[in-house]
Amino acid sequence: MAPIGKEDRLDTPVADGSGDGAENLWASILGEVQSGSGSKLSTNRSLLVLGDNECGKTTLIAKLQGVEDPKKGAGLEYYYIDVRDEYRDEQARLNVWVLDGDQSHTGLLKYALTEDNFEDTMVMLVASMAQPWALAHSLHKWVTVLSDHVDKLRIPPEKMRDFEQSLVRFFQDYTEPEENQSSSQAPPRGDSNPLHPPPHLTEEEKVVLPLGPNVLSHNLGIPIVVVLTKCDAISTLEKDHDFKEEHFDFIQQYVRKFCLKYGAGLFYTSVKDERNCELLYRYLVHRIYGFPFTTAAYVVERDGVFVPSGWDNDKKISILYESMSTMKPDDSLEEVIVKPMLRKPVQRDAEVVAEDEQVFLMKMQAVLAKQAASGGTTPPAGEASSPRPSRPQAQRTPERAGGAQTSPMRGKVPPEHDPKAAGPQGQATEGMLANFFNSLLNKKTGAAVAGKDKAAVTRDAAAELERLRGKKGVPEAAANDTGASGS
Repeated sequence: MAPIGKEDRLDTPVADGSGDGAENLWASILGEVQSGSGSKLSTNRSLLVLGDNECGKTTLIAKLQGVEDPKKGAGLEYYYIDVRDEYRDEQARLNVWVLDGDQSHTGLLKYALTEDNFEDTMVMLVASMAQPWALAHSLHKWVTVLSDHVDKLRIPPEKMRDFEQSLVRFFQDYTEPEENQSSSQAPPRGDSNPLHPPPHLTEEEKVVLPLGPNVLSHNLGIPIVVVLTKCDAISTLEKDHDFKEEHFDFIQQYVRKFCLKYGAGLFYTSVKDERNCELLYRYLVHRIYGFPFTTAAYVVERDGVFVPSGWDNDKKISILYESMSTMKPDDSLEEVIVKPMLRKPVQRDAEVVAEDEQVFLMKMQAVLAKQAASGGTTPPAGEASSPRPSRPQAQRTPERAGGAQTSPMRGKVPPEHDPKAAGPQGQATEGMLANFFNSLLNKKTGAAVAGKDKAAVTRDAAAELERLRGKKGVPEAAANDTGASGS
């Protein structure tokens, strides 16, 4: 293929002495296109997210995506975040791998983090502030899973050493960004990888200064950021579990020490309150793509902490020790932040709903009708159809019983109420009446009745029966029956 300059000279006549200028113009345009094509955002960059179930991993990634309704999966989930460079009008997709919180799925890491994409991957460790007593266990569990997987990768020792040194240089080269000025630690763009810049350094730049005793003591060769989600639960911890300011300071100093060991950044976030979510996005694209980043560290508000990698040290962490009066910085997190006892739910009585009044009255009417039927009497037809409950029949007294036999209004006494015609049943009825009034006489007369003989008690009972019946004499058969029952 002929050079562009020669094709231009063949097609377009130019004046003498101007050919070199036209060729240089096309050469400069070609150079700009080539340089521009080399600065495009990489499509191979990845973010690996690790954390327990229900810690808010999927919700946080959905927030970074700008998705309102997150979809949860199982095993190893894949998402992507659109990254756009407004200045250069470039766009790329950041690959996001989210591992299930069940440790039985850790074998799937071989698909998300390999020897080929190791230098293009950043790791996010996620834990929930809603359960601060589980922070230590969660962070150590997942960083151990990551460390074991990295050890299994077949990365040459020389290359792994370069990855580790790049993290050390990044940590040491951090400078506090000034207002309206991008951070001086922003890696170069183009073919270089901001996660692991190439070691094109002079002899003086290759000299690595010693770090603190706890800084990058566990260097895994891969950039890490620790994110504590659900920080809006801090107010709930204060109200329901009596957490104090020193408890939150103790948690912060513990997590910051953990981040120092692995050279990680730290974020306190809340998707519910939209706290630090946008800041986390800008920090990720800064670390992964080299975008400018101008936000300084912030540790004042307990629910909005932000510590970039390279800013922290033991001296800055020791400021939190001043508020601790009932605990020591070296105490175990599980001993200081104790899981609260679960209160048993209050046993509440089942709610009883009263039935309708008319329904209740109809039921009572049916019950009374059955009682009346079992007693040998049938309620009138008018009462059975009335919604008002029928009154229970009054107990027959001896006076009413006697009146039933002698009342001229009723005429002849029915056989079932005539003691003479009733036979043994009528005699038993008269005996029961006699015993009933004997007991009444015993209650009324007290000690006087106790001194009488059996015959006197019988005579008194007969006289009382005669008085109640309104007669001067008791029928002979009734008297005999009474005497028989008293003897």
